[in-house]
Amino acid sequence: MVAARLQEFGIEGGVGQLWSRGGPSESLCYSGANLIPLRGRPEDLRAFADRALRWPRTCSSVVGRQELALPLWERLAEQWGPPREVRSEQPLLALDRAASALPDEKVRRVRADELDRYLVAAVAMFTEEIGVDPRAGDGGRGYRRRVAGLIQSGRAWARFEDGQVVYKAEIGALSDQTGQIQGVWVHPDWRGRGLGIAGTATVANTIVSAGRTASLYVNCYNEIARQAYRRVGFRQVATFATVLVD
Repeated sequence: MVAARLQEFGIEGGVGQLWSRGGPSESLCYSGANLIPLRGRPEDLRAFADRALRWPRTCSSVVGRQELALPLWERLAEQWGPPREVRSEQPLLALDRAASALPDEKVRRVRADELDRYLVAAVAMFTEEIGVDPRAGDGGRGYRRRVAGLIQSGRAWARFEDGQVVYKAEIGALSDQTGQIQGVWVHPDWRGRGLGIAGTATVANTIVSAGRTASLYVNCYNEIARQAYRRVGFRQVATFATVLVD
């Protein structure tokens, strides 16, 4: 996630800050829409927390490797808490070869003229996954712009049946080495038919065929999704944690 932002916008691109004590090879934390500790010892995490608490909070979550994100949150919780939700165990998965499952030939990139139909599915996915309506606050203008940007950049994928999205996924972050799949969703009426497996295989194969590793992370309790990703061929490479902040 961080590499994709830096490669697209540069360090001075205004999309966040990088914090470090003793150089980036020793400690590193990204501060933007998410607060993401990347490496560091306990004393580094304390320093990152102190830095974050000196200014009004701008992030909506603390996310990263479990062994860094949760200790960082412990140092922020007294002033930033209580959290809306703590997802303490999220397997981080990777795939660097063709998917084990057959791809869905009907899954394709979403066209700009399909934004409104795709947005219905995107809102449903977000509300189901995060527990809040992404249109709250500004009537959905900001979320619509974000989804439109994904479509325009060719990173939104879907299968349509009778004009309705029945499977969707996005490549949310794309660096030179990795493409992160996010927002995987199957319409409730189409669940149990293998669309999630085949559709995700299609998106993952697109990333891998471009010389990148496909990656995603999933909540540990979502055993149906975890089984689906195993059938696609993903393997666990680390464990993430996410703290959603009100």
